[in-house]
Amino acid sequence: MDLSTFAKNITLNYLSVEEVSKSFGTLELFENLSFGISQGQKIALIAKNGTGKTTLLDIIAGKEAPDSGQVVYRKGVKVGFLPQEPDLEPTLSIEETILSSDNEILGIINAYEKALQNPDEAEAYQKAFDQMEAKQAWDFETTYRQILTKLKLDDLSKKVSDLSGGQKKRLALANLLLGKPDLLILDEPTNHLDLEMIEWLEEFLKSENLTLFMVTHDRYFLDRVCNHIIELEDKTLYNYKGNYSYYVEKRAERIEVEQTTTAKAKQLYKKELDWMRRQPKARTTKSKSRIESFGDIKDRASKRRDDHQVELEINMERLGSKVLEMHHVSKGFEDNYLFQDFDYIFKKNERIGIIGKNGTGKSTFLNVLTGGLIPDQGKVVHGETLKIGYYTQGGIQAKEGQKVIEVIRDYGDYIPLTKGRQISASQLLEKFLFDRKKQYDFVEKLSGGEKKRLYLCTVLIQNPNFLILDEPTNDLDIVTLNVLENFLLDFPGCLIVVSHDRYFMDKIVDHLFVFGEGKITDFPGNYSDYRDLKALELEAKYEESSQTSSETSTKSKPNTEPKNKLSFNEQKTYKKLEKEINTLEKKKEKLEAEFLKDLSPEEIKEKTMALQKIQAELEDKTEQWFELSMKLEA
Repeated sequence: MDLSTFAKNITLNYLSVEEVSKSFGTLELFENLSFGISQGQKIALIAKNGTGKTTLLDIIAGKEAPDSGQVVYRKGVKVGFLPQEPDLEPTLSIEETILSSDNEILGIINAYEKALQNPDEAEAYQKAFDQMEAKQAWDFETTYRQILTKLKLDDLSKKVSDLSGGQKKRLALANLLLGKPDLLILDEPTNHLDLEMIEWLEEFLKSENLTLFMVTHDRYFLDRVCNHIIELEDKTLYNYKGNYSYYVEKRAERIEVEQTTTAKAKQLYKKELDWMRRQPKARTTKSKSRIESFGDIKDRASKRRDDHQVELEINMERLGSKVLEMHHVSKGFEDNYLFQDFDYIFKKNERIGIIGKNGTGKSTFLNVLTGGLIPDQGKVVHGETLKIGYYTQGGIQAKEGQKVIEVIRDYGDYIPLTKGRQISASQLLEKFLFDRKKQYDFVEKLSGGEKKRLYLCTVLIQNPNFLILDEPTNDLDIVTLNVLENFLLDFPGCLIVVSHDRYFMDKIVDHLFVFGEGKITDFPGNYSDYRDLKALELEAKYEESSQTSSETSTKSKPNTEPKNKLSFNEQKTYKKLEKEINTLEKKKEKLEAEFLKDLSPEEIKEKTMALQKIQAELEDKTEQWFELSMKLEA
């Protein structure tokens, strides 16, 4: 191996976490944790709420100090951190916030944009143009515009103080991505993003040569972006060198081995206990060693897993023949209708998912449905036996000094099950991972995710027969999500879910209400079905457009330039995209042809992944090309 090849194969270690521990009072979050992050790794940290995920991210990002241990960075590594709650200067505008970063190229692009607005100042324009050329800023400007567009940050003059929590999170994310750090540390990056934004971010992080360390509950995101999973459980770290699917498989294997070991330890414990009770008089060296190891055997034998398999036969109040009906319902604000003339009769046991971009009226629709808002037109009819349970984004409002068990008992003492059985408030809390000790903690001591979990329990304890969940997966850890999914799969009533968690939606719902363009469309399938259909529609649209474009170019004179309705850079991007799309199409055809050969399973897997990557890139570039085409034809 020559030196150049050797250098390419060296993996740089960006940082090392060495023997880090952290406690808050008597609560010990973790102890002596050690791991490293190397260049090119895309690592996700998985753990239950309340076990210190955010605290660990804060320590790694240098925002908080550990009680003991240290985090050692490689010299010169640039780190970017996205917290759950971004800290932005409220007096700045969106543009000022972005330009206040130390990114030199952003300043050059800004100067060029200003020069374009003053075409009479030829000298200033030429200087700005030369700078763009010298720093090769054209591609970066495309990325800059793409990021702002995809994250819906269109009004650059808007002040940070006037932004919603979701807009602030998106601005912080845009600023972070544009800063081009060597290492990205992300705490729940998909929160406050709609499905379109999440999919764009997924593709961006997957295709870019980035190093990531993040916490997210979005399992599709984990599966498609990450190549390494670290699980923190019982203050111990477990490493899995693969994506989320690999983690699920290997974790199940680990648990099975642990359970087998525990069963053997129990048998050995029983045998050793009998021996200890006989109180042998002879204390030989061998017997003393046996006594000393008795404590270890006891610890292994008493180990329990906290995972809960929810298999409940809930005996809810029976739904009558009339469940809930919406007749010609319309709702809007200031003459702008979010949805119009919507008709729907809900049937028993329906499981409906609601999707749409932010601001298309999803939460408004739920408030109209539940009677919280009066429709502008039409009527909503509730059946006589209807009992709605509504989990909103607002969260729980506990009284000062209230304990967890006291909060849930304010709403109910038990859920009735079939055959005269019941599940008590305490048992429901246990199923949602609040152990007996945690149930007597004060609510103010809970983490954000634990408060959401408690709020969910207060809705469920009321035993509704029509359950509405508005973004239930935000801030919930993956372990809790699995518990919730199992509970909902057993839930015998009607269910409506608004969620940006595609994995959750695919598992729970049967059909979708799709919001957008002032209407609601009923789609007969889950989110993946819907996404596949949109991809087919986009492909058909592209083929039709390509054919039209080809016919037009045949009739027109050679070397005819597009009408000058695009900026200089947009024209450059437009031409570049046409070439790139053509190249990707050829790559796709060549790769598809290779599937006709006799391939091994490993080769099939490798080529399938490559094909998926090309297809995703093709879709993204085609969408950009369409946007510019529409602008050109306007």
